[in-house]
Amino acid sequence: MHDPAPSTAPHSPRRFSRPSVRGAAPALAALALATAALTACGASDTTPPAAPAGLTAQAGSATSVHVMWQSPAPADGVTSFLVYQADRLVRELPADKTMTDITGLTPRTAYAFTVRARDAAGNTSPAGAAASATTPAATAEDRQAPTAPPRTDGQALGPSSARLTWSAATDDTGVTAYDVYQGDARIHTVGPGTTTTVLEDLRPDSAYTFTVRARDGADNSSPAGPAADVTTPPGPGQRTDTAPAEFTAVASPGAVTLAWTAPATGKMTAAYELYVNGRPTTVIQFGEGAVPAGRAEHRLTVAEPPGTAWTVKLRARLADGTWGAFSAERRIVLTS
Repeated sequence: MHDPAPSTAPHSPRRFSRPSVRGAAPALAALALATAALTACGASDTTPPAAPAGLTAQAGSATSVHVMWQSPAPADGVTSFLVYQADRLVRELPADKTMTDITGLTPRTAYAFTVRARDAAGNTSPAGAAASATTPAATAEDRQAPTAPPRTDGQALGPSSARLTWSAATDDTGVTAYDVYQGDARIHTVGPGTTTTVLEDLRPDSAYTFTVRARDGADNSSPAGPAADVTTPPGPGQRTDTAPAEFTAVASPGAVTLAWTAPATGKMTAAYELYVNGRPTTVIQFGEGAVPAGRAEHRLTVAEPPGTAWTVKLRARLADGTWGAFSAERRIVLTS
């Protein structure tokens, strides 16, 4: 707001009348409210967020350590995380990242890590409990990757968690870590003696496809083991059975054939939205009289060059016009 321009008229004294008692009380109350509002607006946030919990550190190779911690509560207002190796800041990450790889380390060396949270006002939390890891010895000229874990099983534990179990892999110099992938994204790492883990922060009523890869001390990674599909149950008040089941995708020269079982919602499903590489691509619409009640199939003609990798998934349009839960995700490579 700008002050009004000064008047050029000669100044003359003004007379003020004494306000009545009846008018003074509302005026004083309004002044008090305005003062309180200004005080509140001017108050700064000086409360730091809570220290990150659940910190773990796992050596992934002779020169790297994978560090993970739990997601913060939304009420904490965390905007970033600061990762420390001893007392040295080595990473700054946005609030949606709760894991990182610390690389360039020395083989056969013990390291300790801590994480602090920071909010939008710049307040930084105390460090959470430290996590330690020791890098294994380096193996010169190790270029042989471990074998893929031969078996993978998954089981939902609730709307937001699942247990994954796999068979041990083998390596000529020894496995140093197992990496869990959802599609092409690594989401979890555990030590060489571990063949089961619990995955948290999943979405209710959602289908997931997990694979496991083994790593050795030279950072050679195995091929992915067999995929394990896990569907989390719905949370309180959520609908059930909205995801297409038994989804498959098969590439052939110039085409991709999709097949799935329609969700058991009690209604015929005529439209499905297809996602390719994480983005909505097309809506598969079945005409009147051709709506599948059980197993459905659709053939896509593709123009992308052979060797192109796709991850595909789909979801059904429900009777109320909303989209249901996603199917499991499949990875394919286009062929010539």
